[in-house]
Amino acid sequence: MIYKDLVVIGGGPAGLSACKVALEADMKVALFERSFDLGGQLVKQTHKFFGSESQYAKTRGIDIAKILIDEIKNEGNLEIFLDATVVGLYKDNIITVYQKDKYFKVKAKAIIIATGASEKFLGFENNDLPGIYGAGAVQTLMNIHGVLPGKEVVMVGSGNIGLIVSYQLMQAGVKVKAVVEASKNIGGYLVHASKLKRLGVDILTSTTITKALGFDAVEGVEIVKLDDLWQRIKGTEEVLNCDTICISVGLSPMHQLLSMAEANMIYVNELGGLVPIKTCDYETSLPHVYACGDVTGIEEASSAMVEGKICGLMAARHLGFIHPNDEALEFELNNQLCILRQGPCGEKIRCGLKKVGEIYD
Repeated sequence: MIYKDLVVIGGGPAGLSACKVALEADMKVALFERSFDLGGQLVKQTHKFFGSESQYAKTRGIDIAKILIDEIKNEGNLEIFLDATVVGLYKDNIITVYQKDKYFKVKAKAIIIATGASEKFLGFENNDLPGIYGAGAVQTLMNIHGVLPGKEVVMVGSGNIGLIVSYQLMQAGVKVKAVVEASKNIGGYLVHASKLKRLGVDILTSTTITKALGFDAVEGVEIVKLDDLWQRIKGTEEVLNCDTICISVGLSPMHQLLSMAEANMIYVNELGGLVPIKTCDYETSLPHVYACGDVTGIEEASSAMVEGKICGLMAARHLGFIHPNDEALEFELNNQLCILRQGPCGEKIRCGLKKVGEIYD
């Protein structure tokens, strides 16, 4: 059995940020990451971030990952476990871990769940053909391994990820035949959509995919228009020739560990699915088990970083590890989070948070 003050599960922007603040409060921390590298989704994000200087505005995601890792990697009170999958969360703050053919237990005074999110998929005819990818897989192929997924792509979904990945595909020389969006409106920021429009990419709203075409691999896609009730309009079917279909229809919080431990959960559509009910101090219904980042609701990485810092601060404080800048830091971080969630773009997340008891006026 390994004993630690704090265990952080997930080495993405939320988990890394939580570690930083907890270490500053002099906690002994263990960080578990199932991948071979830290950074989470940031390691495949080559685009520059929006936001403020505090959230590394105008900095590329891959560079933000390096900053967050460099801030903690040489800390003496931190032990990092890579290629380590946390397979169980139990009462009394015990976790079980599988790493390199070994299975072991860790007991912590506090646990932070920062497991992030997984990609949603779509059900349609032939959706198991080779050549159909999630947007995250396409980013991994291109931005980490330098491999093109195909020559002609149809993107399904016009959220920020779909728009950004479409632009990155075009930068790499791949032709984006169209972006298909079931809603009446483009889901992502218009600045991203405008880039594609200027490059001649059609964004087909009120349109969905009906089936992938091909035998051994994707050779095309059939799409159809939708009416105001989201029903297919007969006679509007159209075939687009392509060798790749990229699915970008949102993310789901990776709640499995919290659900396994029977934390109080609630399904909130605006937050992406099943999320934990937590206090204003980010503590779940499980004593000294905290949650932050996309596992509590799908947002941008900027919000995940701020939430991670708050979570680390609260976990430390509740155990008597007082950060040297405790109250001032809490005030500043909460202010940053409120700013990130302001305006029309933050309306969806504000609505979702109200359903789990967090109020934003």
